Amino acid sequence: MQNEQESKRLQMVETQIRDRGIKDRRVLEAFRKVPRHLFLDEALRPQAYEDHPLPIGEKQTISQPYIVALMTEALRLTGHEKVLEIGTGSGYQTGILAQMAEQVYSIERIPSLAKRARKLLDDLKYTNVIINIGDGTQGWKEYSPYGGIIVTAAAPEAPDPLLQQLETGGRLVIPIGDEFQQDLVVYVKEGEDRYREENYGGVRFVKLIGKHGWKD
Repeated sequence: MQNEQESKRLQMVETQIRDRGIKDRRVLEAFRKVPRHLFLDEALRPQAYEDHPLPIGEKQTISQPYIVALMTEALRLTGHEKVLEIGTGSGYQTGILAQMAEQVYSIERIPSLAKRARKLLDDLKYTNVIINIGDGTQGWKEYSPYGGIIVTAAAPEAPDPLLQQLETGGRLVIPIGDEFQQDLVVYVKEGEDRYREENYGGVRFVKLIGKHGWKD
């Protein structure tokens, strides 16, 4: 069974990720290593490496593999960054980031998801991940500034605390729009209160709930 899942994972990387234009060698290698099927309930594991999002409980989802790869590549990580993730969810994106960055800080507002992700990431020996339960739209100022911030839910606009917690040259990757349609936007911090925007096209995410996002 393990070999079958590994075979499916390698095929996923080739057909869903590399063939669609993801070029960063480190991103591709991270996706080859992280066992996506373990981040899903047993009944959904046969679908783990298919080209679509899947439910993880609490009205949340694990994103389509290509979208996880696109957002990860958009951070342009070199391996020396501190990264802040907003929305731990299943912990799959967290595991990918743990392969790519020096240290990962992740915030999840739903305690049951945070606890489950923490246990799995511990089991997989990801020692460079710290998870906190709280309102991700306020960021995690204690460990800022960050070289990259990734938000795995959609906001009507970029939360100001997240922009402020970027280091100069850092990148905030976030879906922006209404609850039905969004664009994946990257904000690159060029100086004090100066940001350049890059648009990576249309995406569909659950709403980012919090003080600087949507109200619950």
